[in-house]
Amino acid sequence: VVEAYKRGLRPAVGYELNPWLLCLSNYRAWKAGYGGKVSFLKEDLWKVNLSDCYNVIVFLAPSVKPPLAAKLLAELPDEARVVAGRFPFPSWTPTSTLGQGLEQVWAYDMKEVRQAARSGAEGSPV
Repeated sequence: VVEAYKRGLRPAVGYELNPWLLCLSNYRAWKAGYGGKVSFLKEDLWKVNLSDCYNVIVFLAPSVKPPLAAKLLAELPDEARVVAGRFPFPSWTPTSTLGQGLEQVWAYDMKEVRQAARSGAEGSPV
């Protein structure tokens, strides 16, 4: 979230349910000089409406990616970009990637993800 803010993405908001990780995130943002500029909210990602988000960054386990992909497809606008750290979305083709190993990230443009999903659905037998 801090890095997103540094790169000009506003607002820069993180969601976390674990109170310890929430405190740690707020502390690290404050220590880095970004307290009050970024925010971390105690929210359930599955209950948050993401329809007004244009930049989404996720660091989640592979098992969470398929249901999250469905949520993002349903809620994000075509102009949104999703960046996944550590683990890619298994059924999406990234627009770009950066880094290697544990430091690798995958970027997905929702318009392209939707086009690929429609093309795949059209080509499969009913």
